[in-house]
Amino acid sequence: MLSDVEIANAAAWLPIAQIAEEKLGLDPALLVPYGHDKAKLPPAALAPLADRPEGRLVLVTAMSPTPAGEGKTTTLIGLHDGLRRIGVRSVAALREPSMGPVFGIKGGAAGGGYAQVIPMVDINLHFTGDFAALSAAVNLLAALIDNHVHHGNALDIDVRAISWKRALDVNDRALREVVVGLGAKANGVPREDGFDIVVASELMAIFCLATSLEDLQRRIGDIVVARTRTGALVRARDLDAEGALTVLLKDALAPNLVQTLEHNPVLVHGGPFANIAHGCNSVQATRAALRMGDVVLTEAGFGADLGAEKFFDLKCRLTGLRPDAAVVVATVRALKYHGGTRLPDLGREDLDAVRSGFANLARHLTNIRDIYGVPAVVAINRFPSDTDGEIDLVVKLAHDLGFAAHDATHVVDGGAGAEDLARGLMTLLEDEKPDFRFCYPDDATIEEKVRLVASRVYGASGVVFSARARRQVAELSDDGFGELPVCIAKTPMSFTTDPSVLGAPTGHTVEVRELRLSAGAGFVVVLTGDVMTMPGLPKVPASARIGLDADGQVVGLS
Repeated sequence: MLSDVEIANAAAWLPIAQIAEEKLGLDPALLVPYGHDKAKLPPAALAPLADRPEGRLVLVTAMSPTPAGEGKTTTLIGLHDGLRRIGVRSVAALREPSMGPVFGIKGGAAGGGYAQVIPMVDINLHFTGDFAALSAAVNLLAALIDNHVHHGNALDIDVRAISWKRALDVNDRALREVVVGLGAKANGVPREDGFDIVVASELMAIFCLATSLEDLQRRIGDIVVARTRTGALVRARDLDAEGALTVLLKDALAPNLVQTLEHNPVLVHGGPFANIAHGCNSVQATRAALRMGDVVLTEAGFGADLGAEKFFDLKCRLTGLRPDAAVVVATVRALKYHGGTRLPDLGREDLDAVRSGFANLARHLTNIRDIYGVPAVVAINRFPSDTDGEIDLVVKLAHDLGFAAHDATHVVDGGAGAEDLARGLMTLLEDEKPDFRFCYPDDATIEEKVRLVASRVYGASGVVFSARARRQVAELSDDGFGELPVCIAKTPMSFTTDPSVLGAPTGHTVEVRELRLSAGAGFVVVLTGDVMTMPGLPKVPASARIGLDADGQVVGLS
């Protein structure tokens, strides 16, 4: 089989204006084209959708990820093509990939095999410049803070209490903690600073939650960037920053339209990581998709303990969106890995390991159904090494738990390989209705919210807050932020804060080391364990295999 990038490079594509008109009913004259294969949907293009009824919203999530890969985005794309094949007017709404994992260890996020969105290379790299605009806006605000301090510090900002970090869209551990303003007096006031990867920045969260340019500017103004020497909050609007940052982001805020290999419409917009941020694509794209399709497939990153929890408890809570169903992606290989099989042995049939590892998938499924009241179906992303006996066992175990499971071969067969899954999803949507609810109430304290997620979703027996975290909780409560929802940053590899603990553990303790206020986004980020908001590169990064061939085509991208 060809590599992902080879398949993408060889793909035939339709003009994006044709996709917009024929598949979505949009006026192609109102698009903002980026070449012939991608375009932005500005407010003028979306305005005619206002009177259309909304379709049904389906979240695609997954079991806890493993080094073997689960293919959540790939499965969503295959399912989208499968739905279109059986006559369902579906639309997909995905996140934009960060170049951090593209050049790091995970690779891109445009799907794989014959279930991809194209142009794959563009989407995984600079795309339409959204992330560059976000990086520029983050760093402009940081520069305005330092400039204000340099020119007299009229707001009396305490340079030891500046919380706003700089950002860029690549992994660089050396920039986690830095010192700025060194050298001559003209270089500014020396202080400790740091960088986040742009997908973990508050501005990315704001960008993805904003409902309009006006809402974007208001949220940017609400950002708390520092404290004064008397402890008062300093916001972005105190620096007159919100207007300039909004200008930098005005074009980026329009959703991006691309297509699958089978020429079906996909909105790709926004991209916060789910392990260190809120993990969902933009509200603008989701709302637009709901007006353009009868069924909308959207994703939330990593396993359901992270992405789905944040989709439900943050995105749905803050926007009024309500899911109709969920698709939980699993693989036989991942089940065996969680059941104790070593990575080199995953290609061998092992029914006992499947049965043991199913506990991980079962936890995610029952969380979605029993905590959040959302009906779910299992998508088994089938690999060539999977045996019929292993697939049949997963189907039986899911059935015994009250869930239907369908295997799909979309990676090899495209949408045709996901038609059975598509029919299963439509049956679920017709037969079961959601009784949606949140994991915790709005009026719970920050500590109560963390404990409820830890106990109900993670299976933990307790939460321990560091001395620093306890002080921060008290500060946030005193400042009026004590009832904000929480965005928990945690390893994606485990229900615990230890990535080596597999399966569905119970009785563990969640250690909270730090809290960060995201006042503009409307939540509090809770950092647990060793999770970092600026990842590092692995010993042999993916960038080592990426390059150009003799014809100028990108190779090695996955």
